[in-house]
Formats: sequence, C-alpha cells, structure tokens
Amino acid sequence: MSELQVALIAAGAAAVAAVWGYNKWQEGQHRKLAEKAFKGVQPDALMGAKEGPAATAPAPSDANDAERREPVLPGAEAKGEPAVEADGLPLPPEQYADDIADCVVRIDFVESVPAPGLWAAQSRWAAHINKPMSWLGFDEAANAWKLLTAHDAGRYKTVRAALQLANREGAVSDAELSVFLDGVWELAGQCSGVTGIPKRDDVLMTARNLDDFCAGVDLQLGVKIVGANEPMTGPRLKQLAEAAGLTLLDDGTFHYVDVNGLTRFTLANIGTELFDPASLDSLATHGVTLSMDVPRVPDGATAFDALMSVARPLTEALGGYLVDSQGNPLTAEMIAGIRAKIVQMQGLMARQQIVAGSVRALRLFS
Repeated sequence: MSELQVALIAAGAAAVAAVWGYNKWQEGQHRKLAEKAFKGVQPDALMGAKEGPAATAPAPSDANDAERREPVLPGAEAKGEPAVEADGLPLPPEQYADDIADCVVRIDFVESVPAPGLWAAQSRWAAHINKPMSWLGFDEAANAWKLLTAHDAGRYKTVRAALQLANREGAVSDAELSVFLDGVWELAGQCSGVTGIPKRDDVLMTARNLDDFCAGVDLQLGVKIVGANEPMTGPRLKQLAEAAGLTLLDDGTFHYVDVNGLTRFTLANIGTELFDPASLDSLATHGVTLSMDVPRVPDGATAFDALMSVARPLTEALGGYLVDSQGNPLTAEMIAGIRAKIVQMQGLMARQQIVAGSVRALRLFS
C-alpha cells in the first residue's frame, strides 16, 4: 500500500470520526431539550384567547398555588455567535438562526463553496417547506454571519441552515422537518461538507413543546366601547382617534405606534366593516374595540396604561360604555386585574427567554 493510499484512508477515518462525534453531541443536546415537560395554564374571562384548547392565560394565585407548576420551555440562551449581516447591516442572530426558535444545522466544507450553487441545491426541496427557513454563510473577512439570498455571489466554507420550529400556524410538521433534514444532509454530501443532523423525533418533540408553550400565552386583549343611543360617526371617531395619537393604516384599523415602529394597540370597528379613508365620512358604527396583542408588545403594562388612557376619554366623548370582550361593564378592579395578568404573563415569557416584543417573540407569534 502506497503512502498516498495510507494518507487517504487516515483522512477518511478522521472525517467519519468527526461526523460521528458531532452527531452524538447534537443528539444529546436535543434529547435534553425534548425531555423537559410543559404544563398548561388557565383561561381568563377578561381576555380573548387564541382558538384551541391550549390558548389559555395563567391562573390566578390561590390556596393551591404551591402545588401548581408553571409551564417551562426547554432551551438555552443562543450561543455568543457574531451578528448576522443582511444587506451590509448587522442584525441580531435570533432574527434568522435561533437555538430556541429554530432547528439549526451547521455545515463545514472542505473548500469554499459558491453561494449560487448552494442556493440552487436547496431550492430543489425548500419549496416543500412552509415554515420560515434561512441560510447563513460565515463571512471570514467581516467575522460575521451573512444572510444568504438568491443574489449572493460569495463563497463560504461554513454555513448554517435554520428552520423555524413553530409560529401561530402551529409546530413544524414531520414531513416538513424530514424534507429539511434530508435536504441539508444531501447538500452537505454533494459539496464535500461535514455536518451533524439531529434526531428527527427529538426536534419534533422540541417543536411541539415550544408550540404548546406559545399557545398557552398567546392572548389578544380587547376592551370595547359600545354606544348608548346614537351611532358613532366616522368623522368624529377619526378626529378623536388622531387626537389620541392613533393613525389609520391600510389594514382598516387605527394603530398606536411607538418610536420603534411597533404597534402597541389598535382601534377597530366593532362590526365587520373596516375603517376605509374613502368611506369614513359616511360611516356610522355602534361600537369600537381597542385591542393589544400581548406577546408582541414590549412592556405590556405600560402599553395597557396607554390603551386605557385612550379608552376612557374616547368612551366619554362618544357617550358610550366601556365593556370587556364578553360585554360586561369594566370596573376598576377588573381593569387592575387585567393589568396584573399582563405583567404575570409577560414575566412568564421572559423567564422562558421569549421576551414580549423581542425579535424572538415577533417570529414565534407571527
């Protein structure tokens, strides 16, 4: 046997050992995540919940509070990776490849691989996946992960493929995950790459647990202003809404937008007709709804205070009544209870590393 043959055999054995070791490490990590359990929480009559049995709110404290277990989301903080760059701008890594929200698979190539080839290879199966998916390439010159697109012309020795595990449409399906994992494995083989593929069952369990947790805190809060006698006219409503700092957007609702461009709460017609600028002058309605998407709003207590500061004078000016989503008149005690519930729920989210209004929360609750 020649020295060249011996060297090739040794190199092959080293590559196999590297793949085996990486696979075992990732399997262990995903198994630890998947083995942690969740426990649901109880609904609140004051809040409108996402449809489905899991869409509930945290139960209030009672005599059995010591025995009640809060839901726990498995997962660790995302590793301290360099920032992701898109179009030359740095973005938080959790925007595209998040150890909590995504199944992330890394591929290390023997030689740099052109991005157009990678994109063409993954496009053959990516269309069969409905959940958001991202590809990142490590730009050694910038020491940053770069979001890859169909127009990227660079070359990369290391890439990461990330598939989002859950959103408001539910957890990633078995079929979608299989397409993703098989596709990444095939791509790595085609381009002489070394990768570690996690166990499909472990990833599915993690995705379902994540989805269950998110469903348990996915609530939209709503209070209504209903007219007493005369209907509310469109021009008067528009005048009051704009004076309170709300802006009518293309979705047919007024939005209260913060300095970062995030909607804190909205004002919508209580009926099916949207607020259309073209027909608002002739509109007459018997009520409006002020709504807040709690998981997507940072500092929910402050946002709720702002919502109520708009609701009270608007109710008085329109000569109406302020009621909850069930039509019950809102008392001061009920309003305080809603505010406390928001604080409790967002605190629970924060303890599970899904801070309300964060990039991670916006992705999961989309």
